[in-house]
Amino acid sequence: MSAEKLTLEKLETWLWDSADIMRGSIDSSDFKNYIFGLIFLKRLNDVFLERINQEMEKEGCSKEEAIAIIEEDYANEFVPVDARWDNIIKKTENIGESIDEAFAEIEAQNTELERVLTAIKFGDKERLSNDLLQRLLRHFNKHKLGNNNLYKADMLGDAYEYLIAQFADDAGKKGGEFYTPHGVVELIVKLIDPQPGHEIYDPTFGCGGMLVESARHIAEKPNGMRFGKPNCVLYGQERNLGTWAIGKLNLFLHNMTAKLERGDTLVDPKHKDGNSILSFDRVIANPPFSALDWWTPLEANKQTKTDKNGNVKEVAPKYNKELKDPYGRFSYGIAPRKKADFAFVQHMVASLKEDGRMGVVVPHGVLFREGDEGKIRKGMLKGINDFKGDLIEGIIGLPTGLFYNTGIAATIILINKNKPTALKNKIVFIDASEGFEEGKNQNKLRDTDITTITSRFSKAVEQLVEAGEQTQEKTKSLLQQVEVEKYLRVVEMEEIEQNDFNLNINRYIDNSEEEALVNITDVLTSIKQIDQELNEVDAKLSKYLTVVGI
Repeated sequence: MSAEKLTLEKLETWLWDSADIMRGSIDSSDFKNYIFGLIFLKRLNDVFLERINQEMEKEGCSKEEAIAIIEEDYANEFVPVDARWDNIIKKTENIGESIDEAFAEIEAQNTELERVLTAIKFGDKERLSNDLLQRLLRHFNKHKLGNNNLYKADMLGDAYEYLIAQFADDAGKKGGEFYTPHGVVELIVKLIDPQPGHEIYDPTFGCGGMLVESARHIAEKPNGMRFGKPNCVLYGQERNLGTWAIGKLNLFLHNMTAKLERGDTLVDPKHKDGNSILSFDRVIANPPFSALDWWTPLEANKQTKTDKNGNVKEVAPKYNKELKDPYGRFSYGIAPRKKADFAFVQHMVASLKEDGRMGVVVPHGVLFREGDEGKIRKGMLKGINDFKGDLIEGIIGLPTGLFYNTGIAATIILINKNKPTALKNKIVFIDASEGFEEGKNQNKLRDTDITTITSRFSKAVEQLVEAGEQTQEKTKSLLQQVEVEKYLRVVEMEEIEQNDFNLNINRYIDNSEEEALVNITDVLTSIKQIDQELNEVDAKLSKYLTVVGI
């Protein structure tokens, strides 16, 4: 077993090689659950061994006495006998069952990990044979994952994120169900700019990448760290059990505290205060695009009718009439049954403090589709009843092919409940569709693309704020000065209203290529010249044909 410190590159390569051991035995989209479980088990054991040595040296005691001290004083680091790596790796039979039992024991003493580890089932012998598990355990036994074995304490968290990205790439379309590309995450976090002391919420947190990046962003600011951790409180909810478990482990390995709940965010939000949902300083999410049949109580109680021929048919529920939300989140209207995008957006708005900001990834159709979605969009822009409008601060159009589950281009909507006065009744539009690095399977936002978007957005807002209140004429002149041709425009609500509240970026930013001017006189001269040349060719051809007797 290697005693040298692991570099991030070596750590990533070693951990990713474990996927090759499993390849061919189970579906690649399921690799992550087992490998992440073993990474956690190995890490917990190696940190436990380090703590034993520390206590033995500090207290001058035996190994058994050190273990007793850890069990009493450091319960989260204590590993029960049956969950200890040395005992598991000796097994030759029923290895999967032994790992499942080990995880159950670890969960029993650490409530933060309840249902996280037992969500992974190693005891299925049809999928994981004893031989396969022995090979995996031998592979994980090559290196130690204690703090003293890594170049920096949070390096395992970085490697974990790398693996999540690799698994998403390996799983193809299924990867989009749990992973948002890091470039997109970094871009949104920089745009909404969370601050030390903030509470941050992701209602569809997947593997937790947006929460991790938000905490990292805060950690780099003055007063960004507190008691060795980022100075913020993280919240999230995820519907899929396996994805929720991976997200929990991700935050755990990053040494970040997060309140991550499992369940359907739209139907059963978990972060509540009595009958009201909690509100946060920053809300960030990449919800599933245009999710179908999203209000399960109506879908579970579908009505039927019998036609004149005696055929029984289901009657599709009418969401905009039958849906009743006990938390009053859908104030601007009910999203269509087959497109949940505005249901997620409104949940996020309702979860936002009165001075809060949010960033959400949505498909482009959210910007221009009519019907119920058009009404919701209008309400968010102009207000409806007692609910205020002018919520949208920015619209950023992204390149195509960034996401695993769709090749379409997506959009980031930025919402600010406390827009600066200079930006009231205005929206910053950015067309960033041309700035990306082309990849074999997925395109990628480069650091330069992210910097361009964030710096130009910030500069436009700063210019407007610095200018202060202006006359209508001067405001129009200022907006022209702020404009970046074919890239950025600050658009007034009056223009948006004239477009029936359609927010399609192409309506406000013309990125079409200019067509070359055509000189009709030159074209006619050229045609005459071509005609003359054709006549000359015809004459020569006739001469030659005559010579050969044709």
